[in-house]
Amino acid sequence: MTTETPALMRPDFPPLLKGKPVGRLDPFGKALADILTGGVQPGLVHYAETEDAMRAAVTLAPEQPLGEAMGALFAVQLGLADALGALAPPEVAVHFSWPDRIKVNGALCGRFRAAASTDDPAAEPDWLIIGAEMPILPVPGAEPGARPDETTLYGEGCVELTAPQLIESWSRHMLVWIHRYLAEGLAPLHAAWRAKCDDLGEDVSTPEPGLFVGLDEAGGMLLRQGEDTRLLPLTTMLEPS
Repeated sequence: MTTETPALMRPDFPPLLKGKPVGRLDPFGKALADILTGGVQPGLVHYAETEDAMRAAVTLAPEQPLGEAMGALFAVQLGLADALGALAPPEVAVHFSWPDRIKVNGALCGRFRAAASTDDPAAEPDWLIIGAEMPILPVPGAEPGARPDETTLYGEGCVELTAPQLIESWSRHMLVWIHRYLAEGLAPLHAAWRAKCDDLGEDVSTPEPGLFVGLDEAGGMLLRQGEDTRLLPLTTMLEPS
């Protein structure tokens, strides 16, 4: 018995995107390895063939400084929120926590990752990888309620949702947001993301403690700590490449 998704159940990607299945490997790590050994393939989506979680990573080739290009993260996040809006029951509520967390019905249910060819916000990167991960099925043997601040899609009523369905829908909605980002800039994505952020204006503990007072024009966090307000740019979430 195989744990891989049958070929007929593989996601169908929209034009400008191409899928690359990686079995049970980490798609984000595999995307990094492929770039370092075979070069950049913009629009390539690496995805895991697993049913317990949606795991995928898209490779982009921005034509702008990294500090601006990181706005594509919002397109990836909003694409996943819209995919859930199309596939999940209507009572499922999706929110974000800056910069890399996604919540379903108030509990953590996935994360985003990013890596680039440079960490200099003023430099134009050769490539930018953004990954998305979301648990679908409960961990086998896990005690119900052991982690009340975390959940899975199955636990929130998405009992028929599969990873290939979610990856396919996410890729299509993400592409819509990327096109809008390229045509209109970050402003519309900025507004849509803020509307789905449930801790804006609240005290937060991560990535640093403080009052989350807003976003700057590039999507960075404005964090009030005592009498000072600090800017945490989106580039702070970049992983070593």
